[in-house]
Amino acid sequence: MKKRILSAVLLLSILIIPLSVCGCGDKGETVKFLNYDTGLDGIYEEIIKDYEKEKGVKVKVQTTVANSYNQTLKSEMNMEDAPTIFVIDGVNDLDTLKENCADIKDSKLYSYLSKKNLAITDEQGKKVYGIPYNIEAYGIIYNKEITDRYFALQNRNNNYSSIADVKSFEALKKVVSDMKAKKSELKIDGVFASASLSAGDSMNWVNYLLNIPLYYEFERNDDYKSPAIAALRAKEIDFRYSENYRNIFDLYTENSITAKELSGTKMFDDSLSEFATGKVAMFYGSSKDFEKLSKISKSVLKNENIKFLPVYMGIDGEENSGLSVKAEKYLAINKNVSKEKQKASLDFLEWLYSSEKGKKYVTENLKFLTPFNTFEGNEVGENPLEVETVRYLQEEETTAVPVIINSLPGDKFLAAVGNALLDYVKGDKTYEEVEKTVKDKWKDERK
Repeated sequence: MKKRILSAVLLLSILIIPLSVCGCGDKGETVKFLNYDTGLDGIYEEIIKDYEKEKGVKVKVQTTVANSYNQTLKSEMNMEDAPTIFVIDGVNDLDTLKENCADIKDSKLYSYLSKKNLAITDEQGKKVYGIPYNIEAYGIIYNKEITDRYFALQNRNNNYSSIADVKSFEALKKVVSDMKAKKSELKIDGVFASASLSAGDSMNWVNYLLNIPLYYEFERNDDYKSPAIAALRAKEIDFRYSENYRNIFDLYTENSITAKELSGTKMFDDSLSEFATGKVAMFYGSSKDFEKLSKISKSVLKNENIKFLPVYMGIDGEENSGLSVKAEKYLAINKNVSKEKQKASLDFLEWLYSSEKGKKYVTENLKFLTPFNTFEGNEVGENPLEVETVRYLQEEETTAVPVIINSLPGDKFLAAVGNALLDYVKGDKTYEEVEKTVKDKWKDERK
């Protein structure tokens, strides 16, 4: 009888031990990732099969129905098998999700982040709640073949010897102005492409270029270490760097291929075509624009000549600035699951973004441009602007300028500023009226 009882106990122990070692519980998985992108569902399934085979750890990916992520996340957080990994949009999600986000400042995943100011933190910057994993960069895109042609001229009206010397607004203005004066010698029709301020097509100038002076204003606030939270909480703004915004906007529109008063007749596709066909040397755009550029007929571009330059507008300290960086989503770890599951979740993400097999999935299948120092320029594919983005992110002497658009007022604010800029280039508004629109519409939206 005793032997039978002992045998039963041993058998029960054998059945229980594997579950307790992996931390799986009744559900049979250690890691549960709530994925918002339905198009990536199948890819994640392949990833977790390889991970489970290599590490012996069970991972479940649950993909939400389109446009239902936040609702599903809220519901899932109350479940017994709540997600251990989830995504958040930005600091605007923290008010509702902060109690679910673990501090991952001591994780390897955070250590991989090339520029630490891209992470989502608490108000005082002491805790890290979210890590960006797929980014887009913005800046001045230039054709190196044309700028090299310019710097080879003996009659240049400045002492700069290459585009690498351009690290301030003063330098940019001198080079651009001189290039315009010598556009016949350079065989271009203008320095910058059309400003493309047609109705509904002014996004780059409002959402992203305006982000730069606003980011610096909130980065230098007295109350918060997080510029994104400072912007989210602000009831009104000083628009402290308004004149700096005007500097770059005027420089662009006054040295464009299209007369500034006609900017409202141009679409962004016009700007892309002008650049691709060699009519201009530069345009303001993003790393994702390469896909469209590569498909333009009669393009004269060579991949090795498509380069990025940070935007300079005369703000103190901007010589150390790199590209503007926008994160689509941020990875977060559920602090309300066991420590074992939190660790297993970070282990999975760290494998995905640092191992050779994981990184191959990220670049070739998920097609993410990541901000992690585990990726080299030759690991991000053929997009030269993404290669440039990696280069800037890994330069120790420069800092990224995070895009904090999720912290700004909504579409009404952005539309009003876009309309004011269009009226300004047409001569129907003064710049002082543009500045007043920015401040007044911000205040109106935050009432």
